[in-house]
Amino acid sequence: MSDAKRITWGKPRHPTDADRDALREDLLAKARAVRGDGWANYRTEWPAGQVAVVAYLLDDTEVLTELEESESTVLSRFAADLFGFTGGRKDNEKGLVDTQAWFSTVRKSLATQRRDL
Repeated sequence: MSDAKRITWGKPRHPTDADRDALREDLLAKARAVRGDGWANYRTEWPAGQVAVVAYLLDDTEVLTELEESESTVLSRFAADLFGFTGGRKDNEKGLVDTQAWFSTVRKSLATQRRDL
């Protein structure tokens, strides 16, 4: 028998409503920043995945195309951030309906904030 220590990955992460709320606020702040300042500073500052998700929120198809991203690639990757590995996989299997619904509410918040300005 080997003396090698068994790898433990820890418990799977299960994001809470508070985690999703914090994520929502972060994405809203980033989207507002891009609206106000444009992409110039953020395209190099943020990882490509963050740029893609903000571009998706802003419906910026030009940036998504440049990144070789689409709605489905952004949503399928983000599902795990919202619902954990298992929950994200299940949402992928059923067509990402929960992830789409979450992003829909974030987009509505963004639109409401824009009207309030």
